[in-house]
Amino acid sequence: MSTVVAPLAYGGSITLWAYIAQASNVVLEKHDHYQKQTQRNRLYVHGANGRLMLSVPVKHLGKKGHQNYKDVLIDNQFSWQAQHWKSLEAAYRSSPFFEFYEDEIAWLYKEHFAQLYAFNNTFFEVLKNLIGISLPLTFTKSYEEKVAHQDLRPLQEIKKNGVEVALKYAQVFDDKNGFIANLSVLDLLFNMGPESLQALKNCGLPKKM
Repeated sequence: MSTVVAPLAYGGSITLWAYIAQASNVVLEKHDHYQKQTQRNRLYVHGANGRLMLSVPVKHLGKKGHQNYKDVLIDNQFSWQAQHWKSLEAAYRSSPFFEFYEDEIAWLYKEHFAQLYAFNNTFFEVLKNLIGISLPLTFTKSYEEKVAHQDLRPLQEIKKNGVEVALKYAQVFDDKNGFIANLSVLDLLFNMGPESLQALKNCGLPKKM
């Protein structure tokens, strides 16, 4: 695979990261409109009771029209960071590699971020480094409905896009809930640790998005 145009998600799904890991260049979308109910502000983990969604609260424009994703403000009147970190601890404290990566991730839930895009961009850089992905990163200069490279942007549409990579591994609560596919890449990282990169590189990618 060569160049992909990828969305900047909150953490990002395993499927999204599999495409990124197998790419040679990544262009991150910076000029799209913000849409509700997408991976832009939603992250999915495997909790004790099954699939758990963590959502970053944002300040909406209401009826004023579309808002550029890069301008969306986080609604920090809610203690969402403490709540999300508590949920991650509950889900992964007993996983093989949580303690190994804990300090590298915990600060993201203590640092103040005003803009959702800035938070997600910082999160992306942290995850990229922890996974061990080293490749050129650039940003789109304007929004284009059709791009010349493989378009991964539909992957952030949680309800509309059912694309999943075939990647299975041991999860903390799989004896209780069974295996849950295509969660946040954090699930893979906490359960597989340094083997995550090779798993992402080796898994088969769907032929059609």
